[in-house]
Amino acid sequence: MNNAYTENLSEFGFIELIEAGKLLSAIKNGFPLDFSKENVKIGFNKDFGSVFLTNENYEVCMVDDDGNLFSYYTTPYQGLEGSFEELMEEYEEMHVDDQAYMQNIKENIRITTC
Repeated sequence: MNNAYTENLSEFGFIELIEAGKLLSAIKNGFPLDFSKENVKIGFNKDFGSVFLTNENYEVCMVDDDGNLFSYYTTPYQGLEGSFEELMEEYEEMHVDDQAYMQNIKENIRITTC
C-alpha cells in the first residue's frame, strides 16, 4: 500500500514544513471563495512533494508567490491538475466533460479570493 499522502507533520521534511508555514500565513489573506473552510487540514503528497490545504470535501488550495491562497483543481475526466488559469490554457485540448467543468467554475464560482 502506497502511503503517499499524509497530514502527520512528523513526516514532513524541512522544506515541506516551510511550505506549510507559508500556507498557514496565507490564511490571513483569505481562503478562495470556492474553498470550504470546514475541517481544513495541511496535506502533503510525498510522491509529488506538494504541500497544500484540503478539507472534508477534498477541495485543495495552495499558496502563490504573493502569499495568497488559490484553488487547485483536478478535472473530472482527464485528471488534469492546476490553477484555474493554468487549466484554461489547456481548454481547447480538453475533453468536452472537462471543458464543461471549467465553464461551471468560471460561471458559477467566480475565481477570486475573499
